[in-house]
This record gives sequence, C-alpha cells and structure tokens, in this order.
Amino acid sequence: MIEVRVDDLAFFEGDAIVRPVNADLGATTPLMRRLEQAAGPTLPGKIQLHEPLPVGAAVVTAAGALGAGFLVNAVVSSDTEPATRATVRHALTSALHRVEGWRMESVAIAPLGLGAGNLAIEESADVMCEVLAAHLRHARFPQRVAIFVETADEETALVIAARRNGL
Repeated sequence: MIEVRVDDLAFFEGDAIVRPVNADLGATTPLMRRLEQAAGPTLPGKIQLHEPLPVGAAVVTAAGALGAGFLVNAVVSSDTEPATRATVRHALTSALHRVEGWRMESVAIAPLGLGAGNLAIEESADVMCEVLAAHLRHARFPQRVAIFVETADEETALVIAARRNGL
C-alpha cells in the first residue's frame, strides 16, 4: 500500500501528486520548483490568488503536463508561519481529505516541510507516517501511496518511520 522511492516525482503516473506549497501555492523547495517546470506553463500553481491560503489548507488543481491527473497542494507555510510539525500534520491531513473526497486511488507524496530553516527529514517522516497511518486505518482512498524522495538518507528516514507506524 505504501512504498518509498528515490525517483523523480515528475515521472509519477497516477491520480494525484501531493505537493507542499506556501500560502500563495508557490514551491517550497528546489524539488518542487523543478516539478513546476516539468508541469509546463499551464500549471495552476501560477494562478493569481485573491488572498493567500491559510496554512494547513489543501486545494486540488490540474497537474499541467505531468503524468498525474491532479495536484493536491498542501499549504505547509506562509510568509509569517514557517513549516513545523503542526503545519505539516494539518496540511497532510487536509490533503488526504481531498484525496478521499475525490476518490483518488493512486497518489504520490513529496516530503512535506523540508527546506532551509524548516524540518529535518526525520521530523517530516515521523509526522507524515503518523498522519498516513491514521488516515489509512479508516479511509478507502488512496489505495496506493508512493512517497518520492531525492536521497538515500531521505528514503531511510521514511522507511523507518513507515515501519514504526505499521505502514
């Protein structure tokens, strides 16, 4: 049901990619900026919002030229609120509610809350796996989750956290 992959998120083919964003739907890490570039010029993350979204919110948009049908944009930070364990927990919970509501079977998730001055991979992995385990105990969707990471260290942290949470 859950797998951790060292791979390029832009090549995921499935229902949706859950990606961390700031309150303006902007990329929070270089990996997410590369994903935006791969999605092409029509990526909805470039939408002009009337006002920033609240930290912890999640919104579904089209995925542009990516192999996934949708992006589930999980707001983990804002200009005034950095990513924390609490904001990652709230944003991923909101994102998983969107996945459930839209009946998305296959999703990819990038580590949430990473980046300069934010969470260490171990903290992100702990929170993400706790939230995923709690959600999957009661939800029908998603049925398959792939967590995409960039390095072997990130992979190790997520595999350990997944095992600790029974995933």
